[in-house]
Amino acid sequence: MHIKDLESKAMENTTFRTVLATSKHTQVVVMDVKPGEDIGKEIHPNEDQVLYLISGRGTIYMDGKEMDFNKGDCVLVPAGTEHNFTTIGDESMKIITTYSPPHHPDGTVHKTKVDAEAAELEHDAH
Repeated sequence: MHIKDLESKAMENTTFRTVLATSKHTQVVVMDVKPGEDIGKEIHPNEDQVLYLISGRGTIYMDGKEMDFNKGDCVLVPAGTEHNFTTIGDESMKIITTYSPPHHPDGTVHKTKVDAEAAELEHDAH
């Protein structure tokens, strides 16, 4: 599986979450977290998540600690770790993220955070 010019795809993305590629063990996703938004405090019990910030800036909340998240930073969130990422300033955070194993159905597109939250509730209900 080859994703050409991943950084450009992430910069051009205007959806909260778009799954670009999914294999048996890994998933590649791009995110656009708008000013004033956050990803939402969550725990992935079975998936490691790596987040690479290519534009914007924010704050990371992970395991009870807060730290800055700046362009070029990469964060590994181990499975079972409570975390959240919040955009700071007037520029969206453009994030490339991977999940191992995959977390979302292949082809998932959540245009907004509200769409993403509704899909998570639907998924959890089943």
